[in-house]
Amino acid sequence: MKKIVIIDDEPLARSIVIEYLQSQQDIEVVAECNNGYEGVKAIIQHKPDLVFLDIQMPKINGFEMLELLDTIPPVIFATAFDEFAIKAFEANAIDYLLKPFSKERFNAALTKFLSKKTEDRELDKNLQKLLDNSDKQTDEKNRIVVKNNSEITIVPVNDVFYIEAYDDYVKIFTKDTYHLKKKTMNYYEEVLDPALFFRVHRSFIINLQQLTRIEPLEKNSYIALLKSGKKIPLSRPGYSKLKEKLGI
Repeated sequence: MKKIVIIDDEPLARSIVIEYLQSQQDIEVVAECNNGYEGVKAIIQHKPDLVFLDIQMPKINGFEMLELLDTIPPVIFATAFDEFAIKAFEANAIDYLLKPFSKERFNAALTKFLSKKTEDRELDKNLQKLLDNSDKQTDEKNRIVVKNNSEITIVPVNDVFYIEAYDDYVKIFTKDTYHLKKKTMNYYEEVLDPALFFRVHRSFIINLQQLTRIEPLEKNSYIALLKSGKKIPLSRPGYSKLKEKLGI
């Protein structure tokens, strides 16, 4: 029996998926969720074989929800994205249902999943590629969603003081704390607004609104002093580019 979780903020969309699944044998819908928070809990609890996932949802979107999971299950997306986004899905070999979808299209997507061998990990690999490439188009330009145990926090990017590399993670520092996120410095350098955030070192990105001054440290080396009093090292290229950025 394959376990299914449906995550969509539209009750009608969830009911259509359930209706279309009724003709399928050996399939059980173990949870219906109307937002990403519920979705994370349901996936952790039930460990489903397949998730039907909407992308555009309130609170956190589908991509942000998947990033909060330690293990991402196979996913069939349900989306109202335009044709440009659909082509990106196709290129990554992740199936999708473009709303409104027919029962025939639904069955084709489900058959595509069911025909995959259990040991086939291409679905996971392609889904990770999709997350790496597509969530640059999501709300993460304005917010960062982080998970600490069972607690999910949305951090507005304006509240971020600086970001520091930390092995396979980054530390996202705010006024009173920091959050760990499994992303790269290159990712945030590309995603965050370059008018607000600047990479001054291979291990540091700073919020320019937090910068108070640049100070010499020793011969040919400098630090950026933030309003919090934190001293951030500047690489030589970072120092030169920062001066250029600030027009000094």
